[in-house]
Amino acid sequence: MMLRHRRLRVALKDTGVEITLASPAGGLPPLDPKSDSPDAQTEATKRFQADPEAQQQLADTRTLDTVRAADFDAVFYPGGHGPMWDLPDNAVSIALIQDFVRAGKPVAAVCHAPVALTNVTNDDGSYLIAGRQVTGFTNSEEDTVGLTDVVPFLLEDRLTQRGGVYSKTDDFAPYVLVDGNLVTGQNPPSSEPAAAELLKLLKA
Repeated sequence: MMLRHRRLRVALKDTGVEITLASPAGGLPPLDPKSDSPDAQTEATKRFQADPEAQQQLADTRTLDTVRAADFDAVFYPGGHGPMWDLPDNAVSIALIQDFVRAGKPVAAVCHAPVALTNVTNDDGSYLIAGRQVTGFTNSEEDTVGLTDVVPFLLEDRLTQRGGVYSKTDDFAPYVLVDGNLVTGQNPPSSEPAAAELLKLLKA
């Protein structure tokens, strides 16, 4: 996973949640360069950068194939553009999400990370997100950052093609949807409110 949304980790850590970081290849995952641009910095990202423990966790992520749904209460996929290439067809990720869903455990994804849900199917072969309320990085947001012709496809379009009941708000404004145990957020500013919704599900 491309770990762009460092503010997410801060929001969860402040509540005492134990966090394990994992990525497809393990170790230090490549970071979306836009994450370190001055206009992307928040108080949460600055805290993350100044936290030696967090930096060590990021430098030594587990490989995704060592993660078992039975060992965790929830899974959260952070964004950045990397998931658009790394996750839609990743069989390990797809199986992991299926295991969380079967166990009735929350699955959350923000920004571009809802792409990890697009090829996940239910036991009857239907798409997981078909008929469900979902959001993710919008076509207009992609155009604003100048990457419409770079990404392999547009996330908004793919979520809709898979039968998701897609909705959105203004570009780069926080927007989170909860449908059962599924939490999706539209963009980076949606990270903290998505974490808050995930915590509500865990407390419930």
